[in-house]
Amino acid sequence: MAKVEPFERFTQRYEDWFEKHRFVYQSELRAVDMLLPEDRERCVEIGVGTGRFAAPLGIMYGVEPSKKMAEIARKRGITVYEGVAENLPFEDESFNCVLFVTTVCFVDDLEKSLKEAYRVLKKGGYIVVGFIDKKSPLGEYYQSIKDKNPFYREARFISTDKLVELIKNIGFKDFKFVQTVFHRLDEIKEIEPVKEGYGEGSFVVVRARK
Repeated sequence: MAKVEPFERFTQRYEDWFEKHRFVYQSELRAVDMLLPEDRERCVEIGVGTGRFAAPLGIMYGVEPSKKMAEIARKRGITVYEGVAENLPFEDESFNCVLFVTTVCFVDDLEKSLKEAYRVLKKGGYIVVGFIDKKSPLGEYYQSIKDKNPFYREARFISTDKLVELIKNIGFKDFKFVQTVFHRLDEIKEIEPVKEGYGEGSFVVVRARK
């Protein structure tokens, strides 16, 4: 069952995070933007939330199980379909790009979600995943406060190596990586750099091709 309840109850708290940590948010946006294809007309974000990433990145389609979050995303111009990552409401080969941003730790079945992304992608299309690496400083911090945070209480964090293994086993290839967020959240007072690779930054973006 989709972990919708905290996102329904604490929608404004979710929105406020992006204002409070605007430089972190801008850093993550830049990192995702670097690995998205230029043509975004047929891109969809899975777990689009309130559209905080899809809207500024020019992605017009999203899937979201939370009605309150979807309502805000629609106000930001996103066409939102109610649904979950494990059972996408689209035909095979519908999109040239599928984006997940901080969604993979909340799905019930990650492998099934990635297989669904593969199914709805056209041949040569890209999967792009932005997430907090389990083994990074921020990943370890979020795990340490799980019981005190309504969003992360049921989250299952994953390391970059483990995520790559899953994506590879499904059939994706041609991997690229970028990373950002190199400090504690309360220390970030300007937009962070985006570097290639992973292993330093807490926010990692992985891209692979079908």
